[in-house]
Amino acid sequence: MPLPSEMRYVDLPSFGGPEVMRLATGPVPLPRAGELIVKVEAAGVNRPDVAQRSGNYPAPRDASPILGLEVAGTVVALGDGVTDFRIGDRVCGLANGGGYAQYCALPAGQALPLPNGYDAVKAAALPETFFTVWANLFQMAGLTEGETVLIHGGSSGIGTTAIQLAKAFGAEIYVTAGSAEKCRACERLGARRGINYRDEDFVEIIKAETGGKGVDVILDMIGASYFNRNLSALGKDGCLSIIAFLGGAVAETVNLTPIMVKRLTVTGSTMRPRTAEEKRAIRDELRDQVWPLLEEGAVAPVIHAVLPFDQVVEAHRLMETSSHIGKIVLDLR
Repeated sequence: MPLPSEMRYVDLPSFGGPEVMRLATGPVPLPRAGELIVKVEAAGVNRPDVAQRSGNYPAPRDASPILGLEVAGTVVALGDGVTDFRIGDRVCGLANGGGYAQYCALPAGQALPLPNGYDAVKAAALPETFFTVWANLFQMAGLTEGETVLIHGGSSGIGTTAIQLAKAFGAEIYVTAGSAEKCRACERLGARRGINYRDEDFVEIIKAETGGKGVDVILDMIGASYFNRNLSALGKDGCLSIIAFLGGAVAETVNLTPIMVKRLTVTGSTMRPRTAEEKRAIRDELRDQVWPLLEEGAVAPVIHAVLPFDQVVEAHRLMETSSHIGKIVLDLR
């Protein structure tokens, strides 16, 4: 069946608040070599979408300018060289952009089959957070069984994913979150201790909980305002993995001494600039090591809200309140 010539998508005529977004009609993308065209049934909403909408996270030159980094739906067209998927396959994946639309071009190396028992809405909550957590917490920071990890923003989509994966692979988990309700939600997912950052000092609590040793790994989305305190909370040979800068990107005063004395590693990354080969490698490890956990129910996305496509403005407003626990998904069905 031929593709339609036009589709509905979320237009971003200017940068600004959620209200600048609007539904529009435009051409359906054509597949380039190595790409799938997916008829989108659901799309995840993520912090990078908010940053791009605000003008702080520009799309790469070869990527769609349309917002949206994760989708789920049905393959309706194949580009040259695609052999792993067929038209009609049900997939989810990490897009390079273009997810807030009825049709999205998805690199085949960043696509995954829907886990058994998953519909599109549930699957659309997987790619961005699972790619990010796997790359930063396991590949780069090297979290392994028996180690301790502190996850900042534990009730976010990233946080709820990180808690479950760390638990599944045998780590001991501590988290920070902004309310008692969020802390308890994190503990139900597998955290040993939720720390309410509004009235508790996570450095003191980590030292008390670990007998003064500190944790092996910290997954941090706060950045500058937590940098020195993160170094204090790490144990010897620990690793700080930074994935976002919600607390600023520039630390005015940094004490480097703990890095030398405790032999610390400080690392960080964003997903979007990674090469296609790097993303494919992450995809392959997720398929082999994490997809079985999803299918057996050991790990599952936490979905806070599912909103219809025409409520994308409300979805971004909800994201910016930080009141949610888990993921926000747009339903295009």
